[in-house]
Amino acid sequence: MKKASKIAFGILAVFVLAIVIVSVTVKGQYTFTEFWTMFFDKIFNWNAFISAFKPIISRVPTSFIITLIAMAIGLVLGLLLALIKLNRIPVLGQIRALAVSFIRGTPIYVQLLLTYTGIPLILKAINLNYGTAYNINDISPMLFVILTFAFNEAAYNSETIRAAIESVDVGQIEAAKSLGMTNFQVFKRVTLPEAATVAVAPLGNALMGLLKGTSLAFVAGVIEMTAEAKIIGGSSFRVFESYLAVALVYWAINLVFENLIRLLERKLQITPKQKNKRHLIPTGNPFEQGSVDNGGGDAV
Repeated sequence: MKKASKIAFGILAVFVLAIVIVSVTVKGQYTFTEFWTMFFDKIFNWNAFISAFKPIISRVPTSFIITLIAMAIGLVLGLLLALIKLNRIPVLGQIRALAVSFIRGTPIYVQLLLTYTGIPLILKAINLNYGTAYNINDISPMLFVILTFAFNEAAYNSETIRAAIESVDVGQIEAAKSLGMTNFQVFKRVTLPEAATVAVAPLGNALMGLLKGTSLAFVAGVIEMTAEAKIIGGSSFRVFESYLAVALVYWAINLVFENLIRLLERKLQITPKQKNKRHLIPTGNPFEQGSVDNGGGDAV
């Protein structure tokens, strides 16, 4: 049994055991059997809890679409932002620093509101200035959500990717350049794969956090899992049951993600034997200019 599953079942067992102990030791109006009969009859509606799963699960693809597209865009933009910082590109470096600071310093909820209310204002200004007739109603709410989460992930992923690239042994890029490899070849063949080994765990955590963050998509009118649970709870007046159901769905999905990320991390992990074979493989900043001065000696 996997570690995550053991933890999940352990927490559940402790929770159930605590309820049983309290029910047995603390005397009340009802006996143990009568109490639980009353609980599932008047307090907790089991049928409402079970029936909430089907409509909530039907919204899982929506949450997945937001998560995967936003993460893919966030990884690409994050890599570009990381390379801009590593190469200290003038002007772009200052713009990157300002954008990353703003995104990391404001709540994702506020960013979503700014996107949802700001894009219509931009379209209105364009219409007034150029005589166009763009209609905000023609834009899918998913676009607002995906853009917001993509830029948010890019800001955080850029720092993760930058740290992963800088963790690669600089000596390997010197050896690679002495072998005649170009900067792009160094980046593609070695730097990126080795940096991925370091970055996969924090990026996996970011992916899981992004999935949970999609619960805010209802702000822009997107009906995903949490919004569906809210609708079910409001119509049936069984809010706790619907929110408990969506919590368990999120938990189950993240347990799957956690195990997949762990498998990927093991697959990318470099064993000591592999390290010995790859000690001459180059790594480092692919856009660093200049040749390596090895002092007239051979590359090590």
